[in-house]
Amino acid sequence: MHEKDWLALVAVHSDAWLLSVAFYFGARFGFDKADRRRLFNMVNDLPTIFEVVSGNVKKQVKERSNVSNNSSAKSHSKSKSHPERQAKQAKTVPQPKEEEEGLEEEEEDEEDAGETLCGACGESYTSGEFWICCDICEIWFHGKCVKITAARAEHIKQYKCPTCTSNKRSRA
Repeated sequence: MHEKDWLALVAVHSDAWLLSVAFYFGARFGFDKADRRRLFNMVNDLPTIFEVVSGNVKKQVKERSNVSNNSSAKSHSKSKSHPERQAKQAKTVPQPKEEEEGLEEEEEDEEDAGETLCGACGESYTSGEFWICCDICEIWFHGKCVKITAARAEHIKQYKCPTCTSNKRSRA
């Protein structure tokens, strides 16, 4: 493998890693719709490592600044908080060509989603509350209803609600 090809391959992998880390932290810290869009625009305003290595920086920066100006001119709708934003798992990051389409699809999903109800008490979500989703049955719970704090949830690899935990014991 030629040195230039190897360097390009390393650059592409570095870009992928940087994008995944950026959006992981965005998901982990509960960025709302505006913050995710801001992160997306900030990432796209900068050239990728691959562009720097291959020498295509100047052309791409001008094109991207035009694209970001057009997207920022769109009206911003009010976003409603959902517990999905507080999920402890990062969602997959779309590929660069599909990122704008991915954001539009996510906006549609948020609009289609009804009120989220707690699986324990049945109350609906209100902003500022900590919620956690069971990784088995994918039902959302108030942290207080299942006695889990946000700090404790960060250390849990896979959360199982009381129902799923007791179902496992009854099978054994």
